Amino acid sequence: MLSRSEAIKEIDRLAAQKTPFVFFTDFEGEKVWVKPLKDLSEKDLRWDFSGNQKPQRDPHLSFTFSKSPLSFEQFKPVFARVVEQINYGNSFLVNLTFKTPIDTSLSLDDIFQRSSAKYKLKFGERFVVFSPETFVKMKDGYVYSYPMKGTVDASIENAKEQILNDPKETAEHVTIADLIRNDLSQIADEVRVTKFRFISEVKTHEKKLLQVSSEIRGKLPGDYLPQLGTLLFRLLPAGSITGAPKPKTVEIIQSAENYDRGFYTGICGHFDGKNLDTGVMIRFIEKQGDQLYYKSGGGITSFSNAEKEYQELIDKIYLPF
Repeated sequence: MLSRSEAIKEIDRLAAQKTPFVFFTDFEGEKVWVKPLKDLSEKDLRWDFSGNQKPQRDPHLSFTFSKSPLSFEQFKPVFARVVEQINYGNSFLVNLTFKTPIDTSLSLDDIFQRSSAKYKLKFGERFVVFSPETFVKMKDGYVYSYPMKGTVDASIENAKEQILNDPKETAEHVTIADLIRNDLSQIADEVRVTKFRFISEVKTHEKKLLQVSSEIRGKLPGDYLPQLGTLLFRLLPAGSITGAPKPKTVEIIQSAENYDRGFYTGICGHFDGKNLDTGVMIRFIEKQGDQLYYKSGGGITSFSNAEKEYQELIDKIYLPF
């Protein structure tokens, strides 16, 4: 594991040499794992960011999966403290998360092999990720980001219209899109929102969810590969899983959350020798001793309703089978 400064130098070096590599970071980008593809062992890391490895599906093979989230009574006071900070003007949006004990008959390998997701990663017997959210892509001289904010049960009547017209969801998404636009402006020119609030569908082992994303694009400096790590780490932590303004909101998160996020909500990525593709490490299961924990959460604004936020926290505890 490398420190932030060591990782930046290593990524800059590998990118300058056009050497393909994979990496992942913790939440704040202070602990980083980087390895060239030629040195990669499946025992250390299994990954699929392109969907080339088709999920293993056997409709006759059953499994168990249960979750034991904190109670609503435990959730409410933490939610209230975050809303209080927002009402004081210390933040506009706080991404509040919790870890939930889960029990399943599946191993981390089983989950990795069966999952359908844009970004799949399994690190030894420590954690597995199956994330639907892109962080940034750097391709052909441009940087693209796809912040994902807004989740709703697809079975709800007029679910698409409800989430797109919900004032709280709209405010949350606008805030994050603006934050990401400002973040990209640190490393790129001509930054603008090219697609605003489009819907994607996620299938889970329990239900279908609708999620709302936007696309933001900027023009990178001419010879950006030798400073790929330098540019990338200026954007951390990821805005979609912190909030705005970012520095103060990170302080609120650290005060409100009663656990260490670790690598949850960090980023993972693959450089193919020319282009970079990275994802936000949400939809995250971590093994601590003999216990599995699923880490999940959502964005809190002054418009937030405690019951709805609590339900979103639970809805995001799923397997994408």
